[in-house]
Parts: sequence; C-alpha cells; structure tokens
Amino acid sequence: GVAQAFPRHKQVSLAVNLGLSAAGYAATTSTIQMMGPSFIAARLRGIDLNKRTTRRDAAGALVRPVEGVEIPESMGTVSATVFILVMSVFIPFACSVYERQHFPHADLAEYLAAVLTITFATLMGFADDVLDLRWRHKIPLPFLATLPLLLVYYANGNETGVMVPSQFRRWLGVGEYVDLGVCFYLFLLVLSVFSTHAINIYAGVNGLEAGQSVVIGISVLILNIVQLHRIPLQHVEYREQHVQTMFLIIPFLSVSIALLRLNWFPARVFVGDTYCYFAGMTFAAVCIVGHFSKTMVLFMLPQLINFVYSCPQLFRFIGIPIPRHRMPAFDAERGFVKNSYTEFRPEELRSAGKAAYWVLKTFRLAHVLPPDEGGVVKMSNLTLINFVLYVLGPCREDVLCVRLLVLQCISSALCFAIRFGLASYAFDATL
Repeated sequence: GVAQAFPRHKQVSLAVNLGLSAAGYAATTSTIQMMGPSFIAARLRGIDLNKRTTRRDAAGALVRPVEGVEIPESMGTVSATVFILVMSVFIPFACSVYERQHFPHADLAEYLAAVLTITFATLMGFADDVLDLRWRHKIPLPFLATLPLLLVYYANGNETGVMVPSQFRRWLGVGEYVDLGVCFYLFLLVLSVFSTHAINIYAGVNGLEAGQSVVIGISVLILNIVQLHRIPLQHVEYREQHVQTMFLIIPFLSVSIALLRLNWFPARVFVGDTYCYFAGMTFAAVCIVGHFSKTMVLFMLPQLINFVYSCPQLFRFIGIPIPRHRMPAFDAERGFVKNSYTEFRPEELRSAGKAAYWVLKTFRLAHVLPPDEGGVVKMSNLTLINFVLYVLGPCREDVLCVRLLVLQCISSALCFAIRFGLASYAFDATL
C-alpha cells in the first residue's frame, strides 16, 4: 500500500521509524514502572481524589489534608523524553541516504525545528509540574516555543494563504486563493498556544489526557495514509509533507499508548502537565509541518468546545467563580463520578457574569441547583466533562472516559466527512 509507493530510501526510513517506535513503547513502559518510586521520593506525586482509597468523612466529603494512596505524577516527562530520543536517533537515518549534493536541507531544518519546539514545550510542562506556574507565565511561553518552527516554515517559502470556497468568491470579490501573509503566521501562533493548553484544561479523568491525544494522533496518521493514497506521485512536495508528519506522529503514538495503558482506570501513574504540553505542541508541530492546520482545528473540536464552554470561569472579567479543581466529584457509596459545583450569589456577579449565568440557566447548559437560604446558588463547573455527566448522569470513571473518547472519535469522523466529502462541493480541486 503506502509503503510500496515510497522510494526505496523512504521505505527504509519507515522501517527504521516503526522499529524505533516499538522500542520507544517498550522503553516508556519499563522506565515509567522503574522510575515511579523515584518520582514519589522527589515529591512528584499525587492522590487520586475519586477513589474509595481516599479518606472521606461520614458525609462523603474529602478530609483535608487529603489522605490516600500516593501515585507518581508528571510521568509524561518519561514519554516526552523517550520521544525526543527516538527522533534524535531517527533523523540521521532519515537523512543519511542522501548524497551531499541532493541533501534535503529544508526537511532536516523542519525536523530539527519541530523537535526543538516540542522539547521547549516539554520543559515548560515540567516546570509547571514542579513550580506550578501562573497563567500569565504559561500563556506567552508557547508563542516563543513555536518561533523556531515558524522561522523555518518562512525560510522554506511555504504557503501563507487559504483556498476560498467557490460559493463565496463572487461575494468577497476574491479569487480561488487568498494570501493572508502575516495574519497566517499569527493564526499558527494562536493555534500553537491553544493546542498546548487545550488538553491541559480538558483533564481530570483517568486516561482522558493520554486517551484524547491517542485518538487525535491516530486521526492524523489516518489522514496521512489517506492523503498518500490520494495525492498523485508527481506532487512530490505535498507527499513529502505527509511523510514527514507520519514520521513524527508514529513515535508520538508509541509513547502515548504506553502511558495510556498505565494511566487508564484505575490509574497507576498521573501524566502531569508535562504530557499535556508535550502532546499539544506535538499536534501544533505536525499540522505546521504537514500543512493541515485547518484540519487540526476540526480534530480538536471537543477541546475547542470545552474551552469556549469554560470561558465564563476562565476569564475574570466574566467572573463566575472557578475552584482550584473542576474535576468531577465522587459518590463514594456507589463508586460513581458525578457533577462538581461552583458556588456564588448571582446578584454579586458582574454584568458579563450575570449574562452568562442567565444563558446557562435558561438554555439548561449547566446543572443549576435552587439557591439556599443565603441566596447561594450551586452550578456545575463549566467543563465538557461535567456537561456529559449532567446530560448522561453519574457513572464509573472509566465509563465516563470512554464516553468522552467516543465524542473525540465522532469529532474525527466529522472532520474526515468535511475534509473528503463536503470539501469537494466547495472547492474546484482538493488534495
């Protein structure tokens, strides 16, 4: 299939990539299991709040300080480190088959810039795990991390425009292609920041962070395979972009699946902020290298919905209170997870907060309990996780994770339907 259509040297590179990825899976699994006690000794540990082993009072409320089984945290550091080492070994194999006069300097620069960008994001995530960085520090850092990759993108003369659907060209008075120039680079910067943080705020359930990343990664791999089947052999540049992306995403999947196996319910390790930053920046890097940034937005539709739904709590000018943890609450009697709530007096909210509260309550977009004698209202925390619990009801934690991953799969299926179905009606030709 795809491998047979590759030149001989690309087939060798693919075989090496698959072999190193298999070694990366084994190395990630064994290293996490071996390093767990060391992480706990270094105080990189946490307690799973939604388990019966965590101490509660007679009413089922958590006892403070929290007491329970300690689990090693920030294990995404191991996955990210193995990925970086795998890519460091693979890149020489990918380039060594070329003679000096035909050496792919542009491809090498993109590989190195992508790995550098991902490494910087991993370092930022580990710093967040250790130092608990403030949001005013977290937000600008991905901008800086992405600059090397965007500089290489610019130096290689890559496209900075978008195709305009045929139905809108006459209305907008433009042709088939519109060059956005600097605005396109700003879009890529914003996408990098969004993808880096989107997985981090869509978390709190065993297996969810790694699970959603695996689904997105598999979707990217399927996109690459389909495109390599569809794009004619004479379009060498377009095919090369998807080959490069595939060589980045396969090692990522190997280390992520290894981590997911250990993070699945009941979790033996926590992935930490390190993995969320690593995964998010990897997606940003592959969509920039592969030139499918718009498609990546559709792959990350649940993360986008979660971000928009969370905005009333994330932004202070709206003012709906946000607790330190918005993860689901735990019903110790049944062993189910259920909605967690934020408490406030509606009359004390700012104007934007009152408007947001009215919309959420009127259209039943959140679970709102009647006010108590003091006028305090309880409303379910504004995350997609809590919304699914609100709509479908309490359940076991692994069942909740499966439901959320099914939603992620539906998003990917929708993306493929749009990319390979509806796009043919909107554009004269699609690759």
